[in-house]
Amino acid sequence: MFSAVESLLHERRFSTALERINMKQIVDKAKKAFATGRTRSLDFRLQQLKALKRMIIEKDADIKGALIGDLRKNECTAFTYEMMGLLAEIELVIDKLHEWAAPQHVKRNLTTMRDEVYINYEPLGVVLVIGAWNYPFVVTMQPVVGAIAAGNAVVIKPSEVSEHTAKLLEKIIPQYLDKDLYPVVNGGVAETTELLAERFDHIFYTGNTNVGKIIMTAAAKFLTPVTLELGGKSPCYIDKDCDIDIASRRITWGKFVNCGQTCIAPDYVLCDKSIQSKLVEKIKETLKEFYGDNPKNSADYERIINKRHFKRVVGLMEGQKAAIGGEHDEATCYIAPTILTDVQPDSKIMQEEIFGPLLPILSVKNVDEAIQFVNQREKPLALYVFANDKKIIKKMISQTSSGGVTANDVFMHFTVVELPFGGVGYSGMGAYHGKHSFDTFSHKRSCLIKSLAMEGVNKLRYPPFSQKKVEWAKFLLLGKVNKKKLALVLLPIVAVIAAVILKKYRWELAGRGLQIAMAFQRLWGKQDE
Repeated sequence: MFSAVESLLHERRFSTALERINMKQIVDKAKKAFATGRTRSLDFRLQQLKALKRMIIEKDADIKGALIGDLRKNECTAFTYEMMGLLAEIELVIDKLHEWAAPQHVKRNLTTMRDEVYINYEPLGVVLVIGAWNYPFVVTMQPVVGAIAAGNAVVIKPSEVSEHTAKLLEKIIPQYLDKDLYPVVNGGVAETTELLAERFDHIFYTGNTNVGKIIMTAAAKFLTPVTLELGGKSPCYIDKDCDIDIASRRITWGKFVNCGQTCIAPDYVLCDKSIQSKLVEKIKETLKEFYGDNPKNSADYERIINKRHFKRVVGLMEGQKAAIGGEHDEATCYIAPTILTDVQPDSKIMQEEIFGPLLPILSVKNVDEAIQFVNQREKPLALYVFANDKKIIKKMISQTSSGGVTANDVFMHFTVVELPFGGVGYSGMGAYHGKHSFDTFSHKRSCLIKSLAMEGVNKLRYPPFSQKKVEWAKFLLLGKVNKKKLALVLLPIVAVIAAVILKKYRWELAGRGLQIAMAFQRLWGKQDE
């Protein structure tokens, strides 16, 4: 007889074995489907993308309902931040796919001038996309769009934390997309761990740095390339000569949208002590304008995703001075928009990404001190600078490093589909959005098609070797050659060519000369008149 503990362990091992089999079956089925070659057809890819667009339109109410259930978004914010941009991206891909997927011809050198030389974009194979819970629909599906466009099979793993959206995706995606090529896998840490034990051709993960390290470790076993969209503490520097009214409105919007649960939200503010009071007052006015006297009653103010994250964020406020807000309610996972002042650089809240509605303000004397502060920490996903003087903006950009930069606003670099979105260092690696998503999920294959003719030219690369061959190779490949030696080589060749031309075309050349002489004679005759 098993003891209670032994029974649990046995059940857990048995359950894990079943998960392993299930994950292997799902991935193997995707591999077999990819091996049929149907994703290589651009028409097939476009068909799947159009079906995905139709899914978003037809399941509009269900998607909004799931987002309301997970994060208390309202219908307007659910559409604006999770659906509208995704629809626009799908439209862009549908419009541009033939252009992006076409062979890209490259410049040839003298040795390949008669050859066909180009880059061919081909799918990587079966890729894994692991979504995040803060924007659970768009962050999961946007990389999937790029992966489909590039011709891959995609195993889709939504975040189990946003359970309403995860369950919905598992239900509706098979109704619109190919079931074998684009399976949805739900589950928690155990299921994700089992999934990562399988071999993929690329892994795309959005989340935090600690889990990003786990993803990389699992990928290293198979030398699988990864794209990691992580986070970090995105700084916001405000110059004292900047328009504080405008800066405060834009920062307030970017910080507190989605209850601060945005990877590129301003994580902390750096500014001169002389403008701190005015900044706090303007943020207070803006919060009232955005969310009313009590944000808890506002339909436009979301909630923390769950109680575990609620407790983590509340814990970051310990020992801090709240100039605005600070109120919280565990029962509803509500934390008020909060501004913290006189924050010390070594305090707990400055040691990890906040990912919640808390905005610390720290004092710096000038842009140089702000740059030093930023550079002493890990490279952030985004950096924001507010200043009237463009020299200050350019200085901040040139002397720091971050995934992206927006000056005199927040978030907006994310909305430009032509810009790659991604991190650097601890904030991630790789990028996506628009054409950059297509590139991420494509293998750029170098192709050269050479003729079997002109074999004589190839004698330069065949043994036996000589200095004369080296000079020719330098001329053809590097454009560098000893002119005296080259003249000695070319002189007899030029002489032979000239003799052949004169012999073959001497009567024609003589006739042309006579015509030119007669023309000059006529011209001089007119001048004499």
